[in-house]
Amino acid sequence: MFFIRCFLVTLLVATAPGVFAAEAVRPFVAGSLAKIVAERQGKPFVLAFWSVGCAHCPVELKALGEIRRRHRKLDIVLIAADSPEEASLTAQLAASYGLGKVEQWVFADEMQERLRFEIDQRWHGELPRTYFYDRGHRIEAVSGVVPKQQLLSWVKANAR
Repeated sequence: MFFIRCFLVTLLVATAPGVFAAEAVRPFVAGSLAKIVAERQGKPFVLAFWSVGCAHCPVELKALGEIRRRHRKLDIVLIAADSPEEASLTAQLAASYGLGKVEQWVFADEMQERLRFEIDQRWHGELPRTYFYDRGHRIEAVSGVVPKQQLLSWVKANAR
């Protein structure tokens, strides 16, 4: 399965160069999380961390893409724990899951531990990692793939 996924990613990159602008992927540095949260004050959103090399992230991205197609107003922010050099690839992969129009960031600090510590001192880098912010910005964090029913329940309660 891994080799098939790698082949498909390679094929996607080879056949669609420049289609998805890496410029649309912002550099995630110290202070970026505070900016993301401040821009959404009083609004619910989903903050999803993932990576190109993550074995379970495609399941999460696919579920988020399906939910987003049904709930267009759902605010999703994707942050790839990759490098800025991979921004084009992260944008292409996100688009392949129906998430090309959501806000996207990529880690832009060589010491990813600093970014993770700023995001959540209890997070050790496992992916996918998803944070659900309700209207009052109470946060629910989930490591691993979010069960689809949990995702649907949160959307039903928060994305109106």
